Amino acid sequence: MWTEEKLNELLTTPSEALIADIAKIKGDIMVIGAGGKMGPTLCILAKNAIKAAKLDKKVIAVSIFSDPIALELLKSNGVETIDADLLDVDALNALPEVENVIFMAGRKFGTDGGTEYLTWAMNSTLPSFVAYKFRKSNIVIFSSGNIYPITPLAHAGCTEGDKVIPNGEYPMSVLARERAFEYASHKYGTKIFNYRLNFAVDLRYGVLYDCAKKIIDGEPISLETPCYNFIWQGTANEIAIRALLHVESPMRTVNVTGPEIVSIKKTSLQLGKYLGKEPIFEGEEGNTAYLSDASVAVEMFGYPAVCPNTLIKWQAEYIMSGSRTLNKPTHFEERKGSY
Repeated sequence: MWTEEKLNELLTTPSEALIADIAKIKGDIMVIGAGGKMGPTLCILAKNAIKAAKLDKKVIAVSIFSDPIALELLKSNGVETIDADLLDVDALNALPEVENVIFMAGRKFGTDGGTEYLTWAMNSTLPSFVAYKFRKSNIVIFSSGNIYPITPLAHAGCTEGDKVIPNGEYPMSVLARERAFEYASHKYGTKIFNYRLNFAVDLRYGVLYDCAKKIIDGEPISLETPCYNFIWQGTANEIAIRALLHVESPMRTVNVTGPEIVSIKKTSLQLGKYLGKEPIFEGEEGNTAYLSDASVAVEMFGYPAVCPNTLIKWQAEYIMSGSRTLNKPTHFEERKGSY
């Protein structure tokens, strides 16, 4: 039986590779923007790896913690927390100096509709301040595959060397985030790993959850975007921590997602079998999608710990268990950059 506690345990149990790498990372780790979807389990995973390696290092989570469940989970697992409005420059400058920073702060949904300025503040202004404040630290920054263009399926996804063509204000602001940190890597010699993520799957949210929820609710699933990449969040978080050993100046960019190109229709049909309900589809299957080639990440960090078929089964089981979900749709079907 699935419970949220079981899910958290799976997401925060470190692999042998992470335990070995955490011993090579010198100094404490600060996670900025740790109150989001991935941040709490990432922080606890790092703390558990430190414990397993029998080390004495701090993991410091920084955020405006709007979710009391996540805050209590962090504190009960030995993660230090700092409640701070990151757009308050005085609060940002008051943060302690650390050797290692994982930068997860950002804003996506709600961008369009009169609050675009907030997205640009979080995704472009704040990174400039953070890059200067922590210019002597090793930094892993979270970015997004959204900044690549939609690509034909035959191209098998964009590589790190492909030209980025952000479509819409959110993707443009994400590129601005990257450029702010890239400037710091050239100006100050800051060592940075630019982590371009496509769709982490947590079971409480994600592309698989979105499809499963539509099936249960009898809502149609669009086939206009026929495929996607996704990756188990436990592996995605491990890569973010281990990437602290792969920072470079000038900044290094790596795509992070599962190596498979997965059919939305086939995924939904599999989910439907487990859920006991036929999915409803709308539109014709297209031949283009937002896809990333994760070959470099797989070579560096290994194959993800959980394969797509297992994640599909887990997702159906979890949603049927009635355990807590986050109600945060990914809008994976969006093709015009409007969030």
